[in-house]
Parts: sequence; C-alpha cells; structure tokens
Amino acid sequence: MRLALFDLDHTLLSGDSDFEWGQFLANQGVLDRVRHEARNRAFYDDYREGKLDIDAFLAFQLEPLARFPRAQLDQWHRRFMTEHILPLVSPAALERVRAEQAQAQLVAIITATNRFVTGPIAALFGIDHLIATEPAQNEAGQFTGKVQGIPSFREGKVTRVDEWLAGLGHRWQDFTETAFYSDSQNDLPLLERASEPVVVNPDPVLSDLAQQRGWPVYHWKS
Repeated sequence: MRLALFDLDHTLLSGDSDFEWGQFLANQGVLDRVRHEARNRAFYDDYREGKLDIDAFLAFQLEPLARFPRAQLDQWHRRFMTEHILPLVSPAALERVRAEQAQAQLVAIITATNRFVTGPIAALFGIDHLIATEPAQNEAGQFTGKVQGIPSFREGKVTRVDEWLAGLGHRWQDFTETAFYSDSQNDLPLLERASEPVVVNPDPVLSDLAQQRGWPVYHWKS
C-alpha cells in the first residue's frame, strides 16, 4: 500500500496560488493594489521564513471571498486559472503526478491555501483528493471570511491527513510506503512522518536540511 501526498504552492506549481489570487484581484481593481500587495508580500515573506501567523494570514486571505457574490468569484476564478495558474504548471510536476497515480493506492494534494482557490487546481492535475484549508460558508453558499476546522498548516497538515484517512476507512499505519513532496520548512512535521520525504524547489532552510539528511531534491520549473 502506497500513499502519495503533494504540497501545492512552489511544489506542483512554480509559484504561490494564494499570492497569485491576491495579485489577480488587485489587477481587477477590486482591491487596493498598494495596500494589498504590501500585506500580501509581507505574509509571503513570513511564510518563506517559517514565521507566518496563520490566523492573521487567513483573516487577510479570506476577507475578499466574503465581500463578493459567489457567482462573481467563480467567474473571476476561471480567468485566474488561465492567466495565473496554467503558466505555473511544469511538465515535470505533471509527469510525477501521473507516475504516483500509476503506483499509489491514494494520491492527494495537501495545502494551506483555501479550497476555493485550490479546488480547480487539483482538478487541473487530475487529483481527486484535496486537503485544503476550508473557508466557512453560510446557508446560501456565500463565504463568511472565517475558517472552518483546522487549517492544513504545519502540524495541522498531519492532523488533517489523519482525519481524511479516517474518513476513507484508513490509518497512516495501513500504508507501507508514504511519500510527501514539499518545498517548505513549514512542512517538516509531515515530511518527517513520511517514509519517503521528497523535496521540491526548496526554501534555503529545507534545502540545507535535505542535504544533511540525504533527502532527494528536485527542481520543477514551468
């Protein structure tokens, strides 16, 4: 039994879908470009340095979803996929996904980015299972700007994987091989749990650690 998990941003994608969504909205003129870009870049820098305040970031990230009707968000997202996401998809990432799908019993994307942004991206890669931060919705299906449940970030990724597996009638221990692909030091809790940690487009901290531990390192670029 093999389980294969992929981080999304800077792993399967040669960029950050969260960051790109903010840039897209700024390009539409619906967000104040100067203010939003400054905060977006500050959060992004904190993430790359391993010091992101996930609660503050999610409050910032999810607020625009609550501001606009769902139909408008969906329309924007279709353009976002074409203009911002497709250029970030590398052939090497697609090839590795197909290879894992050929040998693993379960393949999933696990990401701290919210499901609204990442759901269509998972579909683009042909991956049925997505573990993402869940944006809360009201009875009408509109986003509230809040988070539902545990964000899939750092140790939260381990918790969310266990919950997901339990929902499928599995446990981590059921798998003799567990692979996790990631670029970030923030994913160390899950990388250290996997029997096959795989490092892709690593940040400096993870690059040094991978060298020390002998973890394989790949550079997938679009």
